[in-house]
Amino acid sequence: MTTIPRERPIHQGRNIKRFREMLGIKQEVLARELGDDWTQKKVSLLEAKEEVDSALLEQVAGILKVPAEAIRNFDEETAMVNIQNNYEGSNAHAGSVGVNYHDCTFNPLDKMVELYERMLKQQEVMIEKLERLLQDK
Repeated sequence: MTTIPRERPIHQGRNIKRFREMLGIKQEVLARELGDDWTQKKVSLLEAKEEVDSALLEQVAGILKVPAEAIRNFDEETAMVNIQNNYEGSNAHAGSVGVNYHDCTFNPLDKMVELYERMLKQQEVMIEKLERLLQDK
């Protein structure tokens, strides 16, 4: 597989923001899940950090239910190049001998469905929490 040399380090805070937004989780909700000493502003500052403390990154990954390695290693530029070079019908690597870039070991649509189902489950959990809060008042 072709690798793209990294000219800049991966921005872990930006990756936290990307995953949080993809999952439809607001900064306030992430702050609440992180603990009492967290605020929306503190989450915003966290997302601005290029490098995040390993223990904190693991905690955030657990809350977002994504692998910590995904946050550590996701690079949007590399992902875009891979998508552009590997989509069905691309002949960018037609001359490569013994390399088939279309032998995907998973169905991307299945992965999207899994992500959607996880997002729905998280939404249900959030609704339940909100209903409990409303009942307590």
